[in-house]
Amino acid sequence: MFRSRMPFVLGMVIPALLVLAQDRGEPPKTWIDPDTGHRVVRLTNQPGSASLYFNQNAYTANGKEMVYSTPDGIWVLNLDSGESRQVIKGRARIIEAGRKTQNVYYIREGSVFATDVDTGATREIGKLPPRGSVATVNADETLLAGTTTEGTPPAVIRPRADPSAQPLELDLPRNRESSLDARLAARIPMTLFTMSTTTGETKTIHRATDWLNHLLFSPTDPSLLMFCHEGPWHKVDRIWTIRTDGSHITKIHQRTMAMEIFGHEFWSADGKTIWYDLQTPRGEDFWLAGYNIETGNRIWYHLQRDEWSIHFNVNRDNTLFCGDGGDRLQVARATAGAWIYLFRPELVESRGIDQRDFVHPGVLHAEKLVNMARHNYRLEPNVSFTPDQKRIVFRSNMFGPTYVFAVDVAKANQAPNSARAGEPTPTAR
Repeated sequence: MFRSRMPFVLGMVIPALLVLAQDRGEPPKTWIDPDTGHRVVRLTNQPGSASLYFNQNAYTANGKEMVYSTPDGIWVLNLDSGESRQVIKGRARIIEAGRKTQNVYYIREGSVFATDVDTGATREIGKLPPRGSVATVNADETLLAGTTTEGTPPAVIRPRADPSAQPLELDLPRNRESSLDARLAARIPMTLFTMSTTTGETKTIHRATDWLNHLLFSPTDPSLLMFCHEGPWHKVDRIWTIRTDGSHITKIHQRTMAMEIFGHEFWSADGKTIWYDLQTPRGEDFWLAGYNIETGNRIWYHLQRDEWSIHFNVNRDNTLFCGDGGDRLQVARATAGAWIYLFRPELVESRGIDQRDFVHPGVLHAEKLVNMARHNYRLEPNVSFTPDQKRIVFRSNMFGPTYVFAVDVAKANQAPNSARAGEPTPTAR
């Protein structure tokens, strides 16, 4: 009898504790989500603290720490102990954590810096070029990449996710979409450039009057850079790659219908696949699409409307995906989509014509991890898996100020060694 009442008791007590904690201005440090059975942990203590954008690398090369931003600087969190310490004092914009060294790369006062999060050793890499910014560091930490803009762009609405991020379009009100249209139509000359991390020397690798944005180096190939043509997604061929010598500019996705949109692209951890949100057409049919850069093979995993997420991500062995959901104001117009999701991929078995250039279809099976009903989606949660694949990190304002949280992939009543449950290689059905 006692055991049968426990879920009911937890369902009543835990929400009350969360409300009490909010009323006291003290967000709980940990709780079991009564709707999902998954444990949630608050990772940061500073109001206004934030994890990185979903496709920026936030994890140090040894896999043990995570960098994050606060209003007073850059901090690093030990993922095992939960202890945090400040690395950089004062305003700074994080670029990424290095994949080879313990460096975090960041911009402050017009220059690019690198700081070893373990030793505190800091060096200035170089000054930014006029009207320039740097967005990503390559796999062996020899190059940074950024853009410069000539002239003055029209006013553009900044994204809701992060004031330091660059403009993106999902489903904006007409005045917001008009501002993106105006920027796209301005055809302002831009450059892609690289910056040496040893000398600070910059080299232009591409010039265009397209709106260049969303730079992201391959996590494994130091010479391969992904970028996008920015603007209203239904009007641009968004996803491209380029070599760091300026060669092999490649378009990743070819639109096949009017109002087809694709974006929020990210790399798999092995650097073999570019994944992205695909809608055919916008706001109607939803896919997580993948393009293998070695073979050209394509996989499209289908999602239901409420399971669509502003951002998706993938774990390190490519067996699980996650998503941060959305509310009624997003492009999917989801009525019950405010969740942190775990997705298990399943490929559809091919029993017909098996042609190499066909898309291989599949589905994503969703599991709800965190109820985000109290989260204001003007702040995008930006999900990512921890290096050990046991947790999903996200930011949230569910208690008012923004904090960084993590949710366990395994349910709270599962054994510790089942934290990676449900991780078989994508199967066919």
